[in-house]
Amino acid sequence: MIIILKRNANKEKVENLKTELVNQGFKLHLSEGTEASLIGLIGDTSRIHEDWLKANDVVEDVRRIREPYKKANRSMHPDDTVIDVCGRKIGGGSFQVIAGPCSIETKEQITEVAEDVKRSGAAFLRGGAFKPRTSPYAFQGLHEQGLDLLLEAKKATGLPVVTEIMSAEHLPLFDDVDIIQVGARNMQNFELLKVLGKIDKPILLKRGLANTLDELLMSAEYIMAGGNEKVILCERGIRTFETSYRNTLDISAIPMLKKKTHLPVIVDPSHAAGIRFMVEPLAMAAIASGADGLMIEVHNNPEKALCDGAQSLTPEMFDHLMKKVDKAADFFHSLG
Repeated sequence: MIIILKRNANKEKVENLKTELVNQGFKLHLSEGTEASLIGLIGDTSRIHEDWLKANDVVEDVRRIREPYKKANRSMHPDDTVIDVCGRKIGGGSFQVIAGPCSIETKEQITEVAEDVKRSGAAFLRGGAFKPRTSPYAFQGLHEQGLDLLLEAKKATGLPVVTEIMSAEHLPLFDDVDIIQVGARNMQNFELLKVLGKIDKPILLKRGLANTLDELLMSAEYIMAGGNEKVILCERGIRTFETSYRNTLDISAIPMLKKKTHLPVIVDPSHAAGIRFMVEPLAMAAIASGADGLMIEVHNNPEKALCDGAQSLTPEMFDHLMKKVDKAADFFHSLG
């Protein structure tokens, strides 16, 4: 349930209303928007009468939320959430690019790629230390050593880093990681999401291969319900009957998510198609559809990559793409 407060409502009366609601057992989600101030009620709102609330002279209107996700719902938070990571803002008109190799292989590899993507304009460095793979025989990352190498590249370039977590047991290793990624396969690992909800660190949550948008938002709700509201959503393609490419990038998800939620939405065109030549057109489509950023895989020698080389851009390709990305982002941002 959402309580919309009147403009210039008496602050003392608002505080009295909030106290009374808390005493009735409700948790409050407060939102100070540009158009209105809201109080979101979290709890069993079936036992509260709308007429009683509307009778309060600081209340403009009362609305019930039908969706099961509350904190992630745009109704509860009309303005876009902007997440600041080391001075780099994601969301609310700030467009950012995350780039780097699928997996960290050597110190030379990750540092060289980090320097290349920074030079081309990437704001964040990605790199996988723990890699979930379909085959148990495939390369699954360097684990702790990979994290150490990623943090060395961060120190060398100053780029904040993004990397995937697969188990809550690994969380102490992620103290110096700037954004923790939850991969598609773990989108509904609810115990992991609960743990991530208790930390003060941005979480990049990828959509599962066969999950609806509401299921994605419910996973975000798990994190936010724990107190961590720094969630970034990532559309990375879903599994369909098409076999010409790995997954089908759901471009429609971007404007729909923008309607449903206030959280930033980025797109990973590399994992969506799994094919190098498709990354650029899909990236352009994502920007045109209103995405807040991109995640691009870049490798200094894709042919010899230990993971996902077929979808990785070379540094030269990434530099070419970034020139187009900058122009497209500026153009569509100017359109409002």
